[in-house]
Amino acid sequence: MKIGITCYPTMGGSGIIATELGIQMAERGHDVHFITSNTPFRIQFQRPNITIHQVEVNQYAVFQYPPYDITLATKIAEVINDYDLDVLHMHYAVPHAICGILGRQIARRDVKIVTTLHGTDITVLGYDSTLRDAIRFGIEESDIVTSVSDALTEDTMSLIAPNKEIRTVYNFINEKDFTIQDCGKLKEMYSIPADYKIISHVSNFRKVKRIQDILYTFKKVREQIKAKLLLIGDGPELSKMRKLAKKLKINEDVMFVGKQEQVACFYQMSDLFLLLSEKESFGLVLLEAMNCGVVCIGTRAGGIGEVIRHDETGLLVDVGDSDQAAEYAVRLLTDDAYYGRLQHNMLIDIKERFSSQFITDQYEALYQEMLNE
Repeated sequence: MKIGITCYPTMGGSGIIATELGIQMAERGHDVHFITSNTPFRIQFQRPNITIHQVEVNQYAVFQYPPYDITLATKIAEVINDYDLDVLHMHYAVPHAICGILGRQIARRDVKIVTTLHGTDITVLGYDSTLRDAIRFGIEESDIVTSVSDALTEDTMSLIAPNKEIRTVYNFINEKDFTIQDCGKLKEMYSIPADYKIISHVSNFRKVKRIQDILYTFKKVREQIKAKLLLIGDGPELSKMRKLAKKLKINEDVMFVGKQEQVACFYQMSDLFLLLSEKESFGLVLLEAMNCGVVCIGTRAGGIGEVIRHDETGLLVDVGDSDQAAEYAVRLLTDDAYYGRLQHNMLIDIKERFSSQFITDQYEALYQEMLNE
């Protein structure tokens, strides 16, 4: 198959999944074309069967803002015609599905479109009444629509109410990058004593991630056991969280290590991972941590409860319940038998439900289904 993929080429979850899916398809012998504003960051070197088509947006006096959407749609049409694409896979309904539909019309070709909803286009943009009809149009005019969790599917149906079936296809993990291995002396490099437990969190430090709850939880854990908290990432809440750590008098044990392109070693040196968001369509960082052998505590928010099976592969708490999160954390960090049971179940569950081969098989079957029709 000849597959066109449009996504944001950044470090966000949607860009990671879109890029990894393209790589998987290319390794299966399909001809993959990324049509993006820049080279996806996960593609660090030239790979067989992958072509990058960069969208260059010029600024014209007649436009108040650079016409990215029109330029993207025109580029998509150009790639459809020049490379005889069979399938377009658009990640996000707005703007990418809309651009894909317009690109197909410009090209006047019967290329099939699958649109994957990742969350922001629904849980944020979906509340904007000025965009709701456009999102609905992007969904309904796509040939097949998927979302990354049942929770996101339900949100889409509630907020957007499209006349379209939406199928859940979970995110997956690149097992080669995230696995259990020895990261050498990283713990020593960060001057963390050998007898200290390490709790970690990775995010873009937005309000929705509720980093304050992680700090409250850690304060309660730190009162009972020796531990360090690694906060990995950067974003608008960072400065505020630094001040809160000082106010809670835990700043000496909280390490803000900033944005890291390679986070696998931070997972591998961790004993526990926390994701206490108030909204989360899936929570790809959970898969990354879990595949590195780290048991996780998450909130009952969005798709987190579909990734973590409570008391089987990890633990769940209500949003804002730092008392319960701390209680669970202390038990996990002090009860080796309990931790080992959850970890054993977790590693089996990931291979069964979230492996790259299993999820890529599902998308490949969807592509073929569209072409057969």
